[in-house]
Amino acid sequence: MSTETTTRPSADELTPDAAPAVEVRDLVKRYGRSTTPAVDGLSFAVRRGEVFGLLGPNGAGKTTTVGVLTTRVTKTSGLATVAGIDVATNPVGARAVLGVVPQRPNLDRSLDARGNLVWHAAYHGVPRAQRGRLADELLERMGLAEKAKTNPDELSGGQAQRLIIARGLMHDPQVLFLDEPSTGLDPQARLFVHDRVTELAASGVTVVLTTHDMDEAAKLADRVGIVDHGKLLALDTPSALVAALPGEATIDLTITGADVDVLAGRLGELRGVSSVEDLSGEAASATHLRVGCDGEAGAALPPVLAAVADAGAVVTQVELGEPTLEDVFIDLTGRGLR
Repeated sequence: MSTETTTRPSADELTPDAAPAVEVRDLVKRYGRSTTPAVDGLSFAVRRGEVFGLLGPNGAGKTTTVGVLTTRVTKTSGLATVAGIDVATNPVGARAVLGVVPQRPNLDRSLDARGNLVWHAAYHGVPRAQRGRLADELLERMGLAEKAKTNPDELSGGQAQRLIIARGLMHDPQVLFLDEPSTGLDPQARLFVHDRVTELAASGVTVVLTTHDMDEAAKLADRVGIVDHGKLLALDTPSALVAALPGEATIDLTITGADVDVLAGRLGELRGVSSVEDLSGEAASATHLRVGCDGEAGAALPPVLAAVADAGAVVTQVELGEPTLEDVFIDLTGRGLR
């Protein structure tokens, strides 16, 4: 590895037309004799310096996709590249340019915090003269300078997560894969991790993020891809995906004494109402309806309440809301548990 420091362009200097940092094309993965592929012809590309969110329910194929890209899973067919390197034909070269931050801590308990970083650097061939300096710099950057001699077992969850991120950066990867980076963290640690992700992208590192936290994805990701059953359902910026939802706002109504089917039909006929969804659970004592609106929820509220009254029902609670990335996710993947 060269001793010279490479300065990558900032995210603002990168163009969508530049060669992708990550690409999968017609990717297929089948496990064993299963006739249902875990990944079924998936294609997408991630721009250099981008934070890309890969979202999907449990079993959707996102973990398998990241496994292929990080050389831990062998593809069945298709193409998968990281920094232009084919991960199937050159896995050693691919591992040299990517970093991985797993969801579950896997730090070496026989080494202290600094030792974990130094050992990782040695594994990736970082020159001996650079390892200590890089470890100290990253410990400082992650707010862990005072924990350099601390055993991983003595670190808090947030500290351990920050150390794992530091470890993933020790060999100066071009692409960093983050799996559920803030799961189980307190608000302060979560904010710290989010700030570091933003800094990494600004410095030119490409970040591929998998998360079940839609607020996290909306906050951090430049674009998100939503997958299910091994296929790509949507790919765009969070704001564009939300804007494409039918209805720009919602009215959530908790109602008693209503014939749900009759009331839903009446509400659906109102001007400005784009959808009516029954969110009531099987054991619910009251009806919970979500009314989608073409315009502002406040403008649609009076006729909605009038229709409820005409149906002889009583409204016990009203909530006005704007659609979110979570609404997009549910709209595309459904409400069923996985």
